[in-house]
Amino acid sequence: MNEQALSRPDDSPGSCRPPTETLHSAEVFDGEPGCIAQARALADRFLSRLVAEWMAVLGAHTRNDLMLAVSELVTNAERYSHGPCLLELEGNAERISVTVYDSSSALPVFYSPDPSRLGGHGMEIVVALCDRLTAERVPVGKRIRAEFMLSS
Repeated sequence: MNEQALSRPDDSPGSCRPPTETLHSAEVFDGEPGCIAQARALADRFLSRLVAEWMAVLGAHTRNDLMLAVSELVTNAERYSHGPCLLELEGNAERISVTVYDSSSALPVFYSPDPSRLGGHGMEIVVALCDRLTAERVPVGKRIRAEFMLSS
């Protein structure tokens, strides 16, 4: 596991203004059983740090929405690519982004909501949860980023 985090730019005593940099955490998952739970645990630690150290204010549903988006994005990467995926979390007191890189260059299919359809609801769920979603091909496969705006 390869996790990385940026420390607060100003840890001096008495400093209580939100940092202007961003908190960053990332980990590679190999698709082994339990990797989705590990991805959720990484996101949970990240959110706890963002609240405690960076004074982020999470709305009533933000934590649950973000955890569900992490689950859906990592599940899709595991299901549709043939290699590891990278989960990257970045945020500050105003926004959080969840980015998943995987080795498949096939972009996700976005279906219209249809409760009678079996399967294919993962991206529909992520779109409903986040404020902005982008999917693009990158040299190693694709990158999918879900962005969440936070309460201030």
